[in-house]
Amino acid sequence: MLAVALEKGSSGLLTLLGVATVVFFLFNVLGDPAQMMLDQNASEEQRLKIQQKYGFDLPVYQQYLYFLNDISPLSIHNTTPQTLNFYSSEKYSGYRFTLGNTILALKWPYLRTSYQRQGKKVSTIIKETLPNTFILALSSISLAVFLGLFLGVLAGYYKGSSLDRFLVFFSTLGMSLPSFFSAIIFSWIFGHVLADFTGLNMTGSLYEMDDFGEAHHLQLKNLLLPAFVLGIRPIAVIVQLVRSGLIDVLQQEYIKTAYAKGLSAIQVVYRHALKNTLNPVITAVSGWFASMLAGAVFVEYIFGWRGVGKEIVTALNTLDIPVVMGAVLVIASLFVIINILVDFLYIYIDPKANPF
Repeated sequence: MLAVALEKGSSGLLTLLGVATVVFFLFNVLGDPAQMMLDQNASEEQRLKIQQKYGFDLPVYQQYLYFLNDISPLSIHNTTPQTLNFYSSEKYSGYRFTLGNTILALKWPYLRTSYQRQGKKVSTIIKETLPNTFILALSSISLAVFLGLFLGVLAGYYKGSSLDRFLVFFSTLGMSLPSFFSAIIFSWIFGHVLADFTGLNMTGSLYEMDDFGEAHHLQLKNLLLPAFVLGIRPIAVIVQLVRSGLIDVLQQEYIKTAYAKGLSAIQVVYRHALKNTLNPVITAVSGWFASMLAGAVFVEYIFGWRGVGKEIVTALNTLDIPVVMGAVLVIASLFVIINILVDFLYIYIDPKANPF
């Protein structure tokens, strides 16, 4: 197990390093960061001061090393003014160890500050919006598991029937529809055309300001449409997996023995057959949860859901590059962590999958 942990951990770190490298160099060529932080009427003197303050005038390779130093949990700082890390001038909340002129800082990754929000930390912006994305993803995957298992059992048990063909068709359709297209259709139909019957809104977040602008109120109804739209693909995948697995399991000899003992169809399916079809479902569900954190971008934006995805789109529109870079890194980190946990879960469920 230790060997698996080391192998998965090193692979995850290399993946994150690759993501950080691509993100840095991709956004480093978009323009002058100093100009992005200032308005169009700013003088050349102001632009030069911003460049010097944040180190934008340094060579690209040096900026890249400072960037890695900022996002690393263990960073190195030199107290010599000539080699001061411009990007890390803000105080860290963490542990510091001084070795001569060198300071080792054990800290949370520093994701810089927003260009457009008066120096607000990117980590603060993500902290405010990530819980909403997490709630949306968790609601979607929970809905997908409940509906997917139920519909998959029906399709597998009634193999070849009209119901089976109907469910297979719509699960295939659900896997092929892009999320942004489904979001537009569902938002318009249930939030506009049928709004008088559904009571739902086309857009809205988990918490909304009241008419007097005095307090935020919980609006769970705004969760229904984006959660269902985001869960369409996982529902389709789970239906197909459960159907395929159940068809194979129902042909086994111990299932025939269970029927011979007088057990009802419901008892046979849910006590004996279903549990032996869940291995691929658990793996798929865990993977889909990680994908939802990244795939919620367009769904959140279309439904006006205040999550990390909506923040990414807004930041791209306003060239708030640090917010985009920070959000991508956080999502990539969560994706890697969840996938590592999925690998261990799969080994626990099926020890034969352990490569060591």
